[in-house]
Amino acid sequence: VPLRVCHQEIVKFDLEIKAAVQDIRDCPGPLSALTELNAAVKEKFRHLRGRIQDLEEMAKEQDKESEKQALLREVENHKKQMLSNQAAWRKANLACKIAIDNSEKDQLLQGRDILRQRKTTKESLAESASNITESLMSISRMMSQQVQQSEETVQTLANSSRTILEANEEFKSMSGTIQLGRKLITKYNRRELTDKLLIFLALALFLATVLYILKKRLFPFL
Repeated sequence: VPLRVCHQEIVKFDLEIKAAVQDIRDCPGPLSALTELNAAVKEKFRHLRGRIQDLEEMAKEQDKESEKQALLREVENHKKQMLSNQAAWRKANLACKIAIDNSEKDQLLQGRDILRQRKTTKESLAESASNITESLMSISRMMSQQVQQSEETVQTLANSSRTILEANEEFKSMSGTIQLGRKLITKYNRRELTDKLLIFLALALFLATVLYILKKRLFPFL
């Protein structure tokens, strides 16, 4: 390698190493990216070390002692600069690894916070679901009582109807009593219709509430 070319390549590799060390210092991670950068730096150091050795050999081959000593001093300067770059390389690696470790710790803590929030949300949803279930059970009990009362009313109406029919056979001559009985029957029939309508509306409300809860649990994204 000519002496001039050797000088140029030494300067070139030195600048490339400095730039690569800065890239390592600024590397955000992950560790695989840092490993790739370090591999490139090692290769540049290998080339630089080879060129410095070439320059040293050329210095020893010089005929003039003054030129020989000048080149040897230059070789020593390049070696010192290479040692300085190696020290900067180690510091950059240490700083980068610390930064990556801190970043991973922050991500881990954020993940734990998210899990904690999800757990709290699930507990809150479970409590809400429990409250809704209790409310539905209460509504169901009320509806059951209403249905039972309606059945008793229907039974009462049926018994009253039989009583009126028997009274009609026995007291045909008592038209006023029969007319009163007919009014009672009409009133009870209207009450029966109203009770059935209330039962139907209550059942519809209960089914709509159950469907709404199932939709929220099974298809929360809708």
